[in-house]
Amino acid sequence: MITAEKEEVLRWFGEGRKAYKLMDFARAKECFEAALKIDRTDGPSAVYLQRCQELIENPPPEDWDGVFVMKTK
Repeated sequence: MITAEKEEVLRWFGEGRKAYKLMDFARAKECFEAALKIDRTDGPSAVYLQRCQELIENPPPEDWDGVFVMKTK
């Protein structure tokens, strides 16, 4: 059974993924931050938050296919 807290994290994560796919990285970042406020150990939200920060600083081309390319190890 999923707790109400985890349901809220999943809701924020889902909203963040929608925004991410639409290249609205600022909104996606807000959503992932909201998820992490509820559960600071949520790994997927932390990963996407970091990606959003990088993509805000270095936006992908308009024809971006959603694939994140790591530039460092």
